[in-house]
Amino acid sequence: MMRASRSRGFTLLELIVAMAISVIFSVIAYVGLSNLQLNFTSGRDSLEQIAAMQFAMRRLAQDLTQIQPRPIRDELGDGYKASLLADGRGTYALEFTRGGWSNPLGLPRPSLQRVAYFLQDEVLIRRHWRVLDRTLSNEPVETQLLENVLQVQVRFLDFQREWRDQWPPLDMDPAEGLRARPLLIEITLEFSDFGVITRLFEVSG
Repeated sequence: MMRASRSRGFTLLELIVAMAISVIFSVIAYVGLSNLQLNFTSGRDSLEQIAAMQFAMRRLAQDLTQIQPRPIRDELGDGYKASLLADGRGTYALEFTRGGWSNPLGLPRPSLQRVAYFLQDEVLIRRHWRVLDRTLSNEPVETQLLENVLQVQVRFLDFQREWRDQWPPLDMDPAEGLRARPLLIEITLEFSDFGVITRLFEVSG
């Protein structure tokens, strides 16, 4: 006798199992793609932060290695500010006069520049003025250098090889302190994502 053959389709249970497996593989693929995209974004952000740090350190080196012993008049015109000023109580973490301000356009201005660094809303900002002996009407020019900065600490190595937390030192003669420069300046930056970075800068002259 010949057995009649008939085609057999999928049962409902088999369809449900197949759909469940398909969903599981889709979820795995989506999670993997999301993780890959997250890692790519994180890596790109890290590279951008590293590039910003390198730029900021170059800027600091260009400024700090060219500190000049030139005090300035304060904004009200009734006193002087030291050529290098940092006491931890003012607006700026560091304020100083630097030389070597390039002038490719030949503008009528000096080659000296007054520069300040300060922290605002976890952003390290560089500020400079177009004139040395500024008044309250002289607006500064600001450049944002680094983000996610929690703290900025500055120390100074004097000629007696002693580290100072402020400049000019309190025990220095005020007249001498107007033009005094340290041997080394130590900058410590604390980041929310990169930890702590410390750099030493030698002051010329």
